[in-house]
Amino acid sequence: MESITKKRMKAFLIDLTISSALTAGVECLLRKKVKSEVVHALITPTVVMWTLEYAQLRQSRQTIGYKKMGLVLENKEGSRLTSGQIIKRMGYRDTVSTFDYVKSPKTFEDQAGAILPHDRFSGTVVKEL
Repeated sequence: MESITKKRMKAFLIDLTISSALTAGVECLLRKKVKSEVVHALITPTVVMWTLEYAQLRQSRQTIGYKKMGLVLENKEGSRLTSGQIIKRMGYRDTVSTFDYVKSPKTFEDQAGAILPHDRFSGTVVKEL
């Protein structure tokens, strides 16, 4: 595993921890109004994580985890990230990307870990600061 890939994994775990804490708070508020466990197990955590990630990436091209690990997400052309790119990246990462890894783990990373399948799909690249 490449150095940048390890940093990306650590950054994701930091972001997941923050998102999980916020999700716990949101669930306390929603428990009284929404009785469906599907909402609490699947929908709420996904919506909270995607909202946090989208807002941070749109604002500064970094999540809290990326800042701690010294990483930044950029457009391949160097221009500002678009909303569509961020959404495509998150959606692909949380669905299809897992199958990409199972299918071909040796070709999962590209450019020393700077580009993973969800980056390739959305036209983004992760760089070290």
